[in-house]
Amino acid sequence: MSSRFAPDTAAPPAPRSSGIEATAAIVTASYAPDFERCRLLCETIDRFVTGASHHYILVEARDLALFRQLETRTRTVVSERDLLPRWLRPYDDPLSLFRRRIWLSLKTQPLRGWHVQQLRRIAIAAHTSEAMLIYCDSDIAFLKPFDCKLFWRDGLVRLFRRDDGVAEARSNHKAWSRNAGSALGIAQPAISPHDYIATLISWRRDAILAMCSHIEKLHSRHWVEVIASERQFSECMIYGRYVDEVIGSAGHFHGAEEFCRVQWFPSEYSNSDAEVQALITEVTPEQVAIGMQSFIGTDIARIRRLLGA
Repeated sequence: MSSRFAPDTAAPPAPRSSGIEATAAIVTASYAPDFERCRLLCETIDRFVTGASHHYILVEARDLALFRQLETRTRTVVSERDLLPRWLRPYDDPLSLFRRRIWLSLKTQPLRGWHVQQLRRIAIAAHTSEAMLIYCDSDIAFLKPFDCKLFWRDGLVRLFRRDDGVAEARSNHKAWSRNAGSALGIAQPAISPHDYIATLISWRRDAILAMCSHIEKLHSRHWVEVIASERQFSECMIYGRYVDEVIGSAGHFHGAEEFCRVQWFPSEYSNSDAEVQALITEVTPEQVAIGMQSFIGTDIARIRRLLGA
């Protein structure tokens, strides 16, 4: 791996309200079962997306060779070994008859792949130079042109926030918000009313580094150890609450529009042409991509065919 992924030991810069150079990179965390979905994402990024100088794909070490097929001059595959502490290690899980992976350490809860993908997304900030990181899941595909400069406004970076969205959420948002507050030392409110979870969102690199430093100073432990001491956590909730409640939204502006239309849960049309066609038809004017959670099981060949990709 290139030396650019050696740990950055310099003190993290404090987030500034403006004046940072408008450089951007796209970040995708993935794994082997999503490889073909990630390939489609890469193809559609290359076709439709401008305003980002690089694309980083973050994978487990054993998936490196597979994903390096996707590398280009502007796309790099990064091993989690270069991102996360050595004491957090993956193993085949005997409780799943060795079909799933589990990450174990003496410092964290047992973690699944979706937990570790979140940790990679945070950790990559210490190994890049771009001022803004744009997060795209590997199971989305772009449908039309998108300029990443949309995430900039007068030196500020867009923070996705759905006001009062936690109460309406269908998942474990309250637990994620509560645990984010605990990691960040926020006593009140215990649970934020706002939802920060979406795909195709932007974060400031300097704010991510400052957030990790804040967590470590507060708890006198590595930030991975603090966050992963609970199994219910969301990197989006942690970053959102840090920005809004610890640094007073410095360096950011808020936006609630979702640029990617995502199907988060199975529907009555799951794994059918109708399912994909409905998602495409429902795209609003500002939405430039669609995403179908990979666990739904929609055949990637069907998605490609209906997108004409």
